[in-house]
Amino acid sequence: MPDDLPRPEPFVPQTTPAELEDLRRRLRATRWPDAPDAPEDGGWAMGTDVGYLRELVAYWADAFDWPAQEAALGRLNRFRVPIGGLGIHFVHARAVAPAGPVLPLVLSHGWPDSFWRYTKVVPLLTDPAAHGADPADAFDVVVPDMPGYGYSDRPTGPPLDSIAVAGLWARLMSVLGYERFGAAGGDIGSHVSRYLALDHPDRVVAVHRTDAGVPVFSGDPADLAPEERAWLEEGAAWGRTEGAYAAMHRTKPQTAAAGLTDSPAGLAAWIVEKMRAWSDCDGDIERAYTKDEILTNLTIYWLTGTIGSSMRMYRANGAIPPAQLARRVEVPSGFSLFPGDLVRPPRAWLARTANAVRVSEPPRGGHFAAFEEPELYAEELRAFFRPFRAAATA
Repeated sequence: MPDDLPRPEPFVPQTTPAELEDLRRRLRATRWPDAPDAPEDGGWAMGTDVGYLRELVAYWADAFDWPAQEAALGRLNRFRVPIGGLGIHFVHARAVAPAGPVLPLVLSHGWPDSFWRYTKVVPLLTDPAAHGADPADAFDVVVPDMPGYGYSDRPTGPPLDSIAVAGLWARLMSVLGYERFGAAGGDIGSHVSRYLALDHPDRVVAVHRTDAGVPVFSGDPADLAPEERAWLEEGAAWGRTEGAYAAMHRTKPQTAAAGLTDSPAGLAAWIVEKMRAWSDCDGDIERAYTKDEILTNLTIYWLTGTIGSSMRMYRANGAIPPAQLARRVEVPSGFSLFPGDLVRPPRAWLARTANAVRVSEPPRGGHFAAFEEPELYAEELRAFFRPFRAAATA
């Protein structure tokens, strides 16, 4: 490693008993809201189901074994490194017994999660032979926590947008010795991966995404294909009925952050409703995740105090100039459109906005596909990146 590059240091956090006792005390002292009596407004119709939330909070307080989950996360190769004035936490897992060129791959998460999104898929990508796949499809995998998420530092100045984070990831890959690499992600991670391809096309051999983000088009709608116009209308309708959280994040994130940072039950309500709504679970969140998996995600947010800083990234992204949003990705691009995800883009839009060389529609999975369906997601990445492996080592 050149002397001018920072050196990653191993990182294994350990939660103190006092931190856990404070969490349990707060959970047991929750003041519960009332719930509507009208059947049409009950359950999840108006937001988080209070009955389910009570059940989850009780389990979090009295049965959830965070030390066991923390130990499991600690078995991943985790590091921190100073980049751009921030300590960046990341997983770095190298390929196991590869049978050909190894492709480095940086995976970018979204909201409301962290490196947690990819914890199940990392071993499938680094050691495909152990999971019934071709050893020639092995990756070196890098999974960073974005600034203000998980165990990465929170920016003390203005929040960083996806363009700035893409620049940090390019620097991180240099620190790790990877000149050329693949990029993949979903949600905000899709934006970060897109800007990696846009701003570093000489380094990103190919980019894979599970969505195309919120549609932005300022031209004449008559120039769009019918399915593109329908998608824009569908996206606007989704925003009116489901987008209140994003409007809060973009405009007044500190208002929500005050309560969510103080109340673990409130934090759970804010995040769990999205995990349920955005997953391929037919309305039953525990078809997609166990309670332990849900609470691992929540506990990372709670212990790191990053709900406010994670929401502020929406504000930063909301200020990205339209000209940046309209740029077309020329790097070879792949899209896996999982059926349970949010508003899914038509192929005409993908071809308009990217050099879409592969578009697939897996049979199952939602917004958190890498966690919900890790085997399917891993196979999507293997299939897409297979033709580009040699380019990373050329």
